[in-house]
Amino acid sequence: MKLTVQEIAQAVGSNQDGLTEITGVEFDSRKIEKGHLFVPLKGARDGHDFIQQAIANGAVATFWSLDPAKAPTEIPVIFVADPLKAMQALATYYLKKTGAEVVAITGSNGKTTTKDLTASVLAQKYRTYKTQGNYNNNIGLPYTILHMPADTEKIVLEMGMDHAKEITELSLIAQPKVAAITMIGEAHIENLGSREGIAKAKMEIVDGLVTDGCLIIPEAEPLLKPLTANLTQSIVTFGLNSGDLVAKVTEESKTATHFRVDKESFIIPLPGKYNVTNALIAYAVGQFFGLSTQEIRLGLANVSMTQNRTEWLSAGNGAAILSDVYNANPTAMGLVLDMFANLEVKGRRMAVLADMLELGPDALQMHAQMAEHLHPADYAVVFLYGPQMKALKERLSIEYPDLKVKYFEKEKEQLIATIKAELQPEDSIVLKGSNGMDLWAVVQELQKMK
Repeated sequence: MKLTVQEIAQAVGSNQDGLTEITGVEFDSRKIEKGHLFVPLKGARDGHDFIQQAIANGAVATFWSLDPAKAPTEIPVIFVADPLKAMQALATYYLKKTGAEVVAITGSNGKTTTKDLTASVLAQKYRTYKTQGNYNNNIGLPYTILHMPADTEKIVLEMGMDHAKEITELSLIAQPKVAAITMIGEAHIENLGSREGIAKAKMEIVDGLVTDGCLIIPEAEPLLKPLTANLTQSIVTFGLNSGDLVAKVTEESKTATHFRVDKESFIIPLPGKYNVTNALIAYAVGQFFGLSTQEIRLGLANVSMTQNRTEWLSAGNGAAILSDVYNANPTAMGLVLDMFANLEVKGRRMAVLADMLELGPDALQMHAQMAEHLHPADYAVVFLYGPQMKALKERLSIEYPDLKVKYFEKEKEQLIATIKAELQPEDSIVLKGSNGMDLWAVVQELQKMK
């Protein structure tokens, strides 16, 4: 980034003369380096309180929304009504200045995997940047934009949400050229009321979609189609059975999935048919931006995945761990359990399932329905963790009384100790639950076990 103080002030609707060059933007004063603009956001603490630390670390300018008399005098100050809104406006300006085109991705599951696959495909032809980690909200998205290199040609942005109108805000900031929805599940149904409410919230991604842009959606999701009736942008549908892009899975293993599209063969280094639908979005984006089939093939095959999503690890005793502990909803949990059940493994299959949060009044029923994916022929032992998982425990005791089920309401240490006592070197175990249940701590303990 290379913007002057005056240019930034104009971009956010303020006034400040000066040709001081800004080379980066940070809202954490500890990350400030020489040449940076400081953005004092209000959180548990007011960022304005840390202005002196920011200056000491090298800040050469700052946004400021408090009493002008209290503003620092050592560096140029850009007065704004709201530092967050100013950062968002600056992000939009920076996109326009660089000319980088945006691919926006949302959905109840698979956002990060799809982002990684799409960025890998586009990188075969264009200078590409993508959301880092889970920076996908109204702070993280503009932050990501403002950290992309100035020569970026395509940027792939993940858009997350908990409530209605959040994706509208993100889409208007980014003004995507391409928007994609991975799937409609039950995530955040507590806040949105129904799957219909979730579908409408995800469709907010088109609110900033440019007029000559493209929307990519799953063919098998009937809730989305009525919401596209008035769109003038092009629409591409995808699926495993029908759609504009259809994939046929030809081979599955623990570490890769092979599939065909229009007689062409592809491979992704990921398990599960559901990841093929994520790959179809990347394929569609590649086609939209003019990539060849070979470029798309290389991008899919050589993807570098964000950590802490679906990931194969090893327990300390050699057992195989499939860690998918970043988040969970019933659709996603069912897909992972079905995929894991179909994998060829040496020893026994086990599952560790934790509560799925923010599911609303039907949460217990949704947890109990996971019994449909836990057949005794596929799973030798099932570990359940969290108060809502009691509903699944009760359902399993009725439907599969011979299935070995171990339930822990709050006792994480006991859960870990019990898994360690049960898990043998030749076994394979999958872990899935909402991020708030902190199953990652369980994964770490299993990696240390002897």
